[in-house]
Amino acid sequence: MGVGTAAKVSYRLSDLGTLGGATSQAFAINAAGQVVGCADTAGGATHAFFYSDGVMKDLDTLHASGISRAMDINDAGQIVGITGNDDDHYRAFIYSDGAMKDLGTLGGSTSTALAINAAGQVVGASDNARGGRHAFLYTAGTGMKDLNPLLGSHTSWAFNINAAGQVVGTLNAVAGPDRMYVGHAFVYSSGTGMKDLNPLLGSHTSWAVDINAAGQVAGCFGAAAGFYHAFLYEDGAGVTDLGALGGAISQAFAIDAAGQVVGTSDTGTGASHAFIYSDGAMIDLNALVDPASGWTLNCAKGINDSGQIVGYGTAPNRKPHAFLLTPLVGQASRMRRNTAGQTPAPPEPRRKEGPPSK
Repeated sequence: MGVGTAAKVSYRLSDLGTLGGATSQAFAINAAGQVVGCADTAGGATHAFFYSDGVMKDLDTLHASGISRAMDINDAGQIVGITGNDDDHYRAFIYSDGAMKDLGTLGGSTSTALAINAAGQVVGASDNARGGRHAFLYTAGTGMKDLNPLLGSHTSWAFNINAAGQVVGTLNAVAGPDRMYVGHAFVYSSGTGMKDLNPLLGSHTSWAVDINAAGQVAGCFGAAAGFYHAFLYEDGAGVTDLGALGGAISQAFAIDAAGQVVGTSDTGTGASHAFIYSDGAMIDLNALVDPASGWTLNCAKGINDSGQIVGYGTAPNRKPHAFLLTPLVGQASRMRRNTAGQTPAPPEPRRKEGPPSK
């Protein structure tokens, strides 16, 4: 494993703009190049957006003067995310056919939708009636199913789901003589049950954020004290530590069908840069765009079938803006296919518990 320095693919960088305010973030992209995320409005609110063909649409909220964030979009254009009155009172939503619908909860007051697959199955996390935070699977017609009893966990989050219905996330497990709860990355399948990846990672804590159709898993694990690294896991091939761009911490956010991973990494200089991991090397995406753009690409959140990548970075106006990277003509064939717009790890509303900065 190494850190790539030579540009293998070049990209055209597009600033997706805002909803009239100062900042924006992109979280997912589907096969058609449609992007979702959140952006500031002219009035200072944060609203979910849908971006297509150069136009950013405000998806609004379910609450007057509320907030919303769109976390994922499938190839049918169905969008999921969160909406609420403020950062402490929010609900999972699905946006389809021009309308936003509240997905409810597992009996508590809050819920978060993080991903949707091609079949319209939604995963995320919700409070239950006792105040616990549990992973859920939502299916139209049957509603929200609590995955915690199947995972055998105290607390859990579901971050992503592939077309086959395999779910990845993190659960709390008891460890050590002090009986403390630590996060364990998991893969859950209805036919085979829950697989704990933490023993395979040899880690004290971990979380899984995306899974492709082949069952390859991307996530993050405690590589050493104070060090968190992105990882790639595959049955039969084991675990690959993706390293970092010179610093101590890296996080993965999406994996494509061929096993390419995108995310963010500490560079060792106090900066965080977006990366793509391909052919055994982690490459700084800032090295693959025109330096005259004036951008710093901080985080890559998703990648689609055509090799387009979305995320957020510091624009020339020094404000955080959502970006779209499109492979230049002649380069697209070198890119590999990704699952449709999967993104875990949202900039989560303030909570006292939950996984690390997802």
